[in-house]
Amino acid sequence: MLSRRHFIQTTTALFSASISSPLLAASWPTESQKAAWDAQVTPSGYDAFTSNPWGLHPRFLPQRVQANSGLVPGDIHVDAVAKYLYHIEAGGTAMRYGVAIGRGDLYEPGVYTIKRKVEWPHWTPTQSMIAREPEIYGQFEGGVEPGPRNALGSRALYLYVGERDTYLRIHGTPFPTSIGTSASSGCVRMVMAHINDLYPNVETGSAAFLYSTAESVTSRS
Repeated sequence: MLSRRHFIQTTTALFSASISSPLLAASWPTESQKAAWDAQVTPSGYDAFTSNPWGLHPRFLPQRVQANSGLVPGDIHVDAVAKYLYHIEAGGTAMRYGVAIGRGDLYEPGVYTIKRKVEWPHWTPTQSMIAREPEIYGQFEGGVEPGPRNALGSRALYLYVGERDTYLRIHGTPFPTSIGTSASSGCVRMVMAHINDLYPNVETGSAAFLYSTAESVTSRS
């Protein structure tokens, strides 16, 4: 049993385009195009708990675990040390996924509200990203169309504080080998097949808790 300061009971520089703003695009992919891309990023015979063509450490595969009492079903909790995202379920359980988080001081602990959800989003780097690393992000200043190589991947959950868009996202990534590391420009990255599973179970208005390293649970599994 973990101490009460912990939020979950456990049971057992890359190209980093994570902080992002939505592009005001004139066109969006059709349903058939989105379905084709979903098939492209989903392994053949996919099983969420066992499929691992990405070579992840087994602990980063999705698992259903026991959640501490009192947590609100539907909310998301991110452990910055173990690199886990927990989606709280009714009945006292949670789905746990491996993630990547922001590198260095680009990771921003806090309590956020998920106010927007997008399938196969557009992506535009923020001006601060371009100023910080123009050699990487300058070429994308005009925005990137949706698709499997887009930095936000297949799904994005948009994090707000009040009515303010923080430009932080929980999103899919075309770089699944970054899972388990601190690699992004601030957002929380997931394997695209995993966030595709999570996405329909997350409602807008849900809270997302991004814990600091001092508050997080160090993985022992």
